[in-house]
Amino acid sequence: MPSGLAYAALAYAMWGLFPLYFQQLRAVGALEIVLHRSVWALVFLLVVLAVLRRVGALAASLREPRQVGLFAASALLLSANWLLYVWAVNHGRVIDASLGYFINPLVNVLLGVLVLHERLRPGQWLAIGFAAAGVLWLTVQAGALPWIGLVIAASFGLYGLIRKTAPLGALEGLALETLLLAPIAAPLLAWWTWQGESALATGDAALIGWLLLGGPLTAIPLLLFAAGARRIRLATLGLLQYIAPTLQLALGIWWFGEPFDAGRLIGFGLIWAALAIYSLEGLIRQRAPAPPH
Repeated sequence: MPSGLAYAALAYAMWGLFPLYFQQLRAVGALEIVLHRSVWALVFLLVVLAVLRRVGALAASLREPRQVGLFAASALLLSANWLLYVWAVNHGRVIDASLGYFINPLVNVLLGVLVLHERLRPGQWLAIGFAAAGVLWLTVQAGALPWIGLVIAASFGLYGLIRKTAPLGALEGLALETLLLAPIAAPLLAWWTWQGESALATGDAALIGWLLLGGPLTAIPLLLFAAGARRIRLATLGLLQYIAPTLQLALGIWWFGEPFDAGRLIGFGLIWAALAIYSLEGLIRQRAPAPPH
């Protein structure tokens, strides 16, 4: 249990601190950052798979058309999520991005209803009602939908839904996703570099080093998460997931100096109340005795 908690908490902490990493790349466009992240993550993952002698599972998956199709869809959703998140961080919208990961668990619940035809319990309906009120309040305050948070939550929720039905593990799955993106990402980066328009051609050694670091920084939290998830209960993992958006919100307010007035606080407060209800309902249900057969 202690090691599982440490692995999972460290994974979420790394994800929560990602805005500090992207701040080092603010001179690079969001699309180029995502392309670099995909290519160097693939290189890192292939090395890890080779060391663990698990390349066979990746190779076998390429011979399964259904798996390739599933992971092509998840790769597109993941890259869209990355692209919007990086854009938000580099355009002073870290708080808006954190909102997406706060409401993501409730989006997952809604997707379960809409796609998997699951039935919601009363506590879950109450949580979704509070979250909807929070989004409505933020919309009225800003005069526009909080579209960054909603798109981030929806894209990551759909990504999780696909990965839930896919047979590969976290490591092999991400390797396959980045492998499927490579025929687009690698030629684009090579062309921009050849034209002298990419950070590899114009950046200094420090900037190039930060870009290359994107590979392990993408894969290592996932490996930690997978290790932690195997050692702790799902309910505990569900509570730990709020570490990442909480750190992002704190960075947005106190590091990046983004505005967070009373109006936004009320909207976020409603969403935090929704998450509290959702988490408490899950804990109570998990600890309740099983009904007699």
